[in-house]
Amino acid sequence: MTASTVLQLALFCGLLVAIVKPLGGYMARVYEGEARIASRLLGPLERLVYRVLRVDPGEEMTWKTYALAVLTFNLAGLLFVYLLARMQASLPLDPAGVGPVAPHAAFNTAVSFATNTNWQSYSAETTLSYFTQMLGLTVQNFVSAATGMAVLAAFVRGFSRKSAATLGSFWVDLTRTVVFILMPLALVIAILLVSQGVVQTFGDHASGSLVEAMKAPSGETVREQVLAVGPAASQVAIKQLGTNGGGFFAVNSAHPFENPTPLSNFVEMFSLLMLPASLCYTFGKLIGDTRQGWALLAAMFVIFLPLLALAVTQEQAGNPALGGLPIDQAASALQSGGNMEGKEVRFGIATSALWATATTAASNGSVNAMLDSFTPLGGLVPMWLMQLGEVVFGGAGSGLYGMLIFALVAVFVAGLMVGRTPELLGKKIEAYEMKMASLVILVPPALVLVATAIACVTDAGRRGVGNPSAHGFSEILYAFSSQASNNGSAFAGLAADTPFYDTLGAVCMFGARYWLIVPVLAVAGSLAKKRSVPKSRGTLPTHDALFVAMLVGVVLIVGALTFIPALALGPIVEHLVAHGS
Repeated sequence: MTASTVLQLALFCGLLVAIVKPLGGYMARVYEGEARIASRLLGPLERLVYRVLRVDPGEEMTWKTYALAVLTFNLAGLLFVYLLARMQASLPLDPAGVGPVAPHAAFNTAVSFATNTNWQSYSAETTLSYFTQMLGLTVQNFVSAATGMAVLAAFVRGFSRKSAATLGSFWVDLTRTVVFILMPLALVIAILLVSQGVVQTFGDHASGSLVEAMKAPSGETVREQVLAVGPAASQVAIKQLGTNGGGFFAVNSAHPFENPTPLSNFVEMFSLLMLPASLCYTFGKLIGDTRQGWALLAAMFVIFLPLLALAVTQEQAGNPALGGLPIDQAASALQSGGNMEGKEVRFGIATSALWATATTAASNGSVNAMLDSFTPLGGLVPMWLMQLGEVVFGGAGSGLYGMLIFALVAVFVAGLMVGRTPELLGKKIEAYEMKMASLVILVPPALVLVATAIACVTDAGRRGVGNPSAHGFSEILYAFSSQASNNGSAFAGLAADTPFYDTLGAVCMFGARYWLIVPVLAVAGSLAKKRSVPKSRGTLPTHDALFVAMLVGVVLIVGALTFIPALALGPIVEHLVAHGS
């Protein structure tokens, strides 16, 4: 690893840690209703939303009512996006004249954006109108991220409240998240991106002169290339900030109109981890012990950094298939070296590997390089990060409540080891909480492995595979890992825009999002009803290095036991074959 690479990675991680406290503290004040300056500026908008929705902000909900509100709101958004996609040919802002989206693709897209997955099996610039992109996808980018953060706020109240029957109001949490957090930050990021050249226009296309004229299939000489444009910056900003990831263009953030410069690349990459990392500090503030939040953030970094180093070193090492040829793959002052296949020269290997690691750690799914062209172990890193449950930073809100579920398991295991009833933050962890936690941890892996098995044994599944042997299996495994983890990235060698993959993928996305939210809220409701247990000499500290190690161990063991056999059939065996083993 070169000094330049180390400097880039250290700068990124250092700035990320630096923003955690100010941003996390601000979000805590938002959820406590104490963000005074923001309330003076944006309070009228918040109150307008309550009046339009006919919501009493002082009325709180039980966990069941909260869950029902989440499901109802998200189902309405899903149906709205589906109808937009099917009817877009009859709607305005369609300068390219795209037709209606096929039913299976519209269904998959609607589920994808409602669940914060943003999996795209189509080329957005040739499939969706500006109207659908803005009113459908961009709106869902805001509210799906806000849903995850609202559920986190309710989950945290389960720890902070004592003998309580309610968890707050979903409508209040959702509104405050959008109005006070996502909208202001997205506006700033969008302006930064526009300043770097990210397109934001209602024009139908741009054109550029070709360096060399070419013949079209009709025999006509072509001297200009037609380039799709559109209102991209506004969608790119929230896709990164809200850990959504859906691209305005087919190649996502590798497209120069979405991500033109190294600075825009850094802004987008930094944006996708801002909220998940800062919410750890928000959690600590809301429960009155910031040490707990720092411990969770430390556990995330303990997993993230070694996997980041593995991805960077594997890509920098180059392609073993070229080892016997007179090709210099070493990094130097004159070349980047390593495996540059599928990567943009304006970003290079280090930031491409960093982006791939960060986007799959954060449940974001955007890409600035072709993951299908990564080395076997370089591609294993993003795949396994998703398979760990998207708890290493994870999605906005969803990653942290997923990590807290693992924390419940960690203290439960510790309690069994010493023969004591486990406690977390003063609340006893009993059989009900563990049953719900088991659902949260086991459902996504089951969806991944069952869907992968179905795709491997059916003709419809095998027809979509673009590469033979282990790499083709990796493409299938990655696709369902991405969808069942609500990530949205892809290896891209898989022809996934078929009724089979669109339908099965939508089932995975829907189950992995809402099957988890309901038990998470059930745990929150159960904890909120309990009285706080006084600390004693037998209480397990959950803010020190020992607990961080236990938590990391639980996350890794569950991920390893679940997916190592499948990974051995894909990227691991591909790595061994590539090196002649």
